[in-house]
Amino acid sequence: MNRTYLSLSLVFALVLTLFSSCGTSTTKETKKETKPNVVVIYLDDLGYGDLSAYGATEIQTPNIDAIANGGVKFTNGYASSATCTPSRYALLTGTYPWRNKDARILPGTAPLLIKTDQFTFPKMMKEHGYQTAVVGKWHLGLGTGVVNWNEHVTPGPNEVGFDEAYIMAATQDRVPTVYIDNGNVVGLDPNDPIEVDYKNNFEGQPTGKDNPELCEMMWHHGHNSTIINGIPRIGFMKGGEKARWNDVDMADHFLAKAQDYVKNHKDAPFFLYYAMQQPHVPRTPHPRFVGKSGMGPRGDVILEADWVIGEFMKTLEEEGILENTLVVFSSDNGPVLNDGYNDDAVELLGNHKPTGPLKGGKYSLFEAGTRVPLMTYWKGTIKPQVSDALVCQMDLMTSIGAMLGSDKTYSDSKNVLDAFLGTSVKGRESLVIEANTKTAFRKGDWILIPPYKGKPVNTQVNIEMGISTDFMLFNLKEDISQENNLAKAQPEKLEEMLAEFTAIRGEYGNTKKLELR
Repeated sequence: MNRTYLSLSLVFALVLTLFSSCGTSTTKETKKETKPNVVVIYLDDLGYGDLSAYGATEIQTPNIDAIANGGVKFTNGYASSATCTPSRYALLTGTYPWRNKDARILPGTAPLLIKTDQFTFPKMMKEHGYQTAVVGKWHLGLGTGVVNWNEHVTPGPNEVGFDEAYIMAATQDRVPTVYIDNGNVVGLDPNDPIEVDYKNNFEGQPTGKDNPELCEMMWHHGHNSTIINGIPRIGFMKGGEKARWNDVDMADHFLAKAQDYVKNHKDAPFFLYYAMQQPHVPRTPHPRFVGKSGMGPRGDVILEADWVIGEFMKTLEEEGILENTLVVFSSDNGPVLNDGYNDDAVELLGNHKPTGPLKGGKYSLFEAGTRVPLMTYWKGTIKPQVSDALVCQMDLMTSIGAMLGSDKTYSDSKNVLDAFLGTSVKGRESLVIEANTKTAFRKGDWILIPPYKGKPVNTQVNIEMGISTDFMLFNLKEDISQENNLAKAQPEKLEEMLAEFTAIRGEYGNTKKLELR
């Protein structure tokens, strides 16, 4: 009897072991097959110091803070450029923008900047079985340079990897002021065709320059062409009256599109690039948010953006996919106050510091131009923490590819997946940052800014540009505000940094003048 009992016990144990092994295998297989959704929330001109999670005291951003405090909040997170188009190019291609001579701030009529045969972030996601979409600001050019807005506009986002694209062509302050749904202008009346020109006005069309009495928002510099919704824009536009957007409803409009996308694609893995317009000019908060910040329209639209993000995150939760969604939050470049309109951004700033402890801002080679809020959030997977790892938005392409099982490195994009997931404090070793074709070099705690011609301060926007006739070298760990230039005191470090920078960048002196238009 004892032998029989022992034999049965051994058999039972063996069966249990086999069952457990099968169960473990099945669980691993299930986990392997369950791919997380990926959402990149990208703001426009949001500064390092604009969020309460990053130290702001005069404004509270609880919904964005929840992402920062519930995931990895990076203190050394960078856009690749201090201006919008180049940063977006780098994010979607994994390539330094200075490698493409056309990667500059584009007019609304610019041809598509990304080549249709170029490998992109959304194309990579499609290779891994993802449905892909962009909602919001595009600003990477459309068509071939001669666009008929009354016909299907191509090539565009759909031709570089996005299955669905609901966008504005460029920026809120540039014409055409219409939404484009997969290449087609939304709500266009064929009897009222759209005409767009960035050089010549159309006969009889009022402009901000000639008709200031028609402006509800007054221009300061550059934004003095066609008036739409009481706001003078960059460029001239005629027609398309029924298709023109309502500025104050833009945040709600794009939010609804992003929410609908999530609801319609929650049953399969998706990649959503949600490119919001705030706090870029013209700052046009919905009446619900007007006056809420006490800092004028700029503060109000930051509060509006925070609310929108809260509503979007709520949608992920209500649809049951929050715990299977990696959310990345960042901004395309640093902050600017007066960027072409008199909207009291300077006058009502008070004690708020959009740059935080950093020097410079949008357009600048100093830190505030490219060091921006950057955070990753994945409920139940990423543990809350603050990371000093050096990471760049450009690294998302290779890193997320690695998360999905790829061993490829895409162009200049580095695999810093462990840093993004919070399992390592090690990021990339070095980074070339760019501001209007001028470049600088970050490595470790140090940053090198070569000498360039130009004015050290852009008086139109009142931002220090990081331009000097001498080399500048800063230890950012000890001097985050870049007040102590160590180029002369540390000649060996300067020489070391310059050699590595030149090896990556090549000739760094061939630059172009910044034009604010």
